[in-house]
Amino acid sequence: FSEHFACNDCGISLPAIEPRLFSFNNPFGACPDCTGLGMHMEFDKALIVPDADKSFADRCIACFSNNLNSYFMKQLGAVLAAYGYSYDTKWNELTPEMQQLLWDGVGESKFKFLYENLQGEVKEHNTTFDGILNVLRRRYREAFSDAMRQDLEEFMTSTPCASCHGSRLKPEALAILIGGKNICEVTALTVRDCLQFFKKLELTPKQQIIAHQVLKEIMARLQFLNDVGLDYLTLDRSAGTLSGGEAQRIRLATQIGSGLTGVLYILDEPSIGLHQRDNGKLLETLKHLRDLGNTLIVVEHDEETMYAADQIIDIGPGAGEHGGEVVAQGTVEEIKQVPASVTGTYLSGRKFIPVPKHRRECDGRMLTIHGARANNLKNIDVSIPLGVFTVVTGVSGSGKSTLINDILYNSLAAKLNGARLRASEHDSIEGIEYTDKVINIDQSPIGRTPRSNPATYTGVFDFIRELFSQTNEAKLRGYKAGRFSFNVKGGRCEACKGDGMNKIEMNFLPDVYVPCEVCHGARYNRDTLEVHYKGKSIAEVLDMTVSEACEFFKNQPRIYRKLAVLEDVGLGYIHLGQAATTLSGGEAQRVKLATELSRRSTGRTVYILDEPTTGLHIADVHKLLDVLQRLVEGGDSVIVIEHNLDVIKVADYIIDLGPEGGDKGGTLVASGTPEEVAKVKKSYTGQYIKQELAKAKKNGWYV
Repeated sequence: FSEHFACNDCGISLPAIEPRLFSFNNPFGACPDCTGLGMHMEFDKALIVPDADKSFADRCIACFSNNLNSYFMKQLGAVLAAYGYSYDTKWNELTPEMQQLLWDGVGESKFKFLYENLQGEVKEHNTTFDGILNVLRRRYREAFSDAMRQDLEEFMTSTPCASCHGSRLKPEALAILIGGKNICEVTALTVRDCLQFFKKLELTPKQQIIAHQVLKEIMARLQFLNDVGLDYLTLDRSAGTLSGGEAQRIRLATQIGSGLTGVLYILDEPSIGLHQRDNGKLLETLKHLRDLGNTLIVVEHDEETMYAADQIIDIGPGAGEHGGEVVAQGTVEEIKQVPASVTGTYLSGRKFIPVPKHRRECDGRMLTIHGARANNLKNIDVSIPLGVFTVVTGVSGSGKSTLINDILYNSLAAKLNGARLRASEHDSIEGIEYTDKVINIDQSPIGRTPRSNPATYTGVFDFIRELFSQTNEAKLRGYKAGRFSFNVKGGRCEACKGDGMNKIEMNFLPDVYVPCEVCHGARYNRDTLEVHYKGKSIAEVLDMTVSEACEFFKNQPRIYRKLAVLEDVGLGYIHLGQAATTLSGGEAQRVKLATELSRRSTGRTVYILDEPTTGLHIADVHKLLDVLQRLVEGGDSVIVIEHNLDVIKVADYIIDLGPEGGDKGGTLVASGTPEEVAKVKKSYTGQYIKQELAKAKKNGWYV
């Protein structure tokens, strides 16, 4: 026996086996090549040459300028000429061997021979050509600024580490097996499969004594994750790829595992990203927490959660300055009886989202994805009709976001918008010629700084500034439209640089913002504020709500049209100059929708929305659907990933993925109109939509 866990035959020596050996966050166990990340950033050929039909003169190599007099391009031209090509040659006209030569470069002796065939100034250049990839790697390595490095990172993708193949651990850690699997193989299992693995684990009596307490904890935690509907997640899933709802339920499972009592839990929309089938599991978990002796306060719009609640507090009656009061409090039945409660009005059926009697029919234009096999997709073909309202459904983890965001959107954005995005694994997409633009309307902020606001984002502020510059007072003073911008010198308050606020840095505490002492938050200097339109200064106009501005500018068609769309999407209560950073995700999304609606439709645009009802009350969902239907009426195509039954029931076409999540999902379960999907017994969505359509029929909610 060796004290150093060494083998005399092969010369391998193992470190002491302790928990830190199995942690990729500890240098003791992490793969030394990737330092435990499991991935390397590497230049991606598909991003460097996004369009193989372009010539070198037309910049087929996107990361280099097409200045033919630059040092690199002269070298490249020398190599091309030596092999009988020119700058006018398209990338796909090169032989595979020539393409590889350009990627990897040409050695010194070979290049000396090439230069003997060339004429003129090219002879004076180096006798080696490093190759596109090597030049880019060197530039990235020697980049003198973060901005330059970020520019180059746009042409890079993550690739698995060549040493650990993505396992993130040293070979010594992976050599230790339990039940025939190493720690990487165990964490690659889904929660469901991991439970089965540990249940069936065969141990000797001695091993059972050692492992008893540890296995008890492992099984309990896995069971909690299973109970909150996360059975499809693999244990090694990166936290950054989890949806908000998934991350929240993982934290919830941790709390249940603690077994605490007398705790007040506050949950903000735990049903986000949950299919109706999984929602029941979540509610049972919450009830279990309550029954242990805890108090739960849940901020939620989900109807099933309201019916499960012991008490409802309804805040309103409207949004923004029209809200902030307790409208009703009590059980579901008591809430239904309160006329002032918008929630009660919808719960009682006095108001409802109607189901269309006739669905739009596809005119034959289709986007067909062939061989989708990224993540858990099982090499499926999916056809999405254009010119209609399509909803993609399926249980959590069934592959919806992979299919629509990672494959469809990335492909269309790269081909139509010139975006530097790489689509996940698939064979091809047919029907792109029927579209001219793709827009992903998500809930990300419309701006990262307080300078961005609904007026600037929608473009209506340009027209308002122009209007102020045409007033008599502005003309007398020689003020142009730029004078009324708080982003440029001249009209803005220079004490706060047009912010209206001054930032006070508190060193070890968060920064504090206080109103500017000079302009008192108006953003403009005194001279600019002396110019009025209909008795209002530019600062007073920015302080108006959208509803007030609609009335104020009703005689200005260009301005009114843009503002009216903001009101149509339910944002009449927000202020024109309200900082973008103060808008919720749902509000930001509706500002983006309003901006798109105010543009003239081409009839060939594809709009993609991923769970747009997140954070929306049923009344707001009603308004959102009206807006989406208007986009479709203009001939455009709307594709929505959604679990909300109110959205699913009004769709023209449904694509249902599943049947389960994770490795048991990724297949096309059903497609067609809601009525057709409702007939598919193996579709979970079909079962729920069947009940919803029956309810609509019974209550006469068809229009």
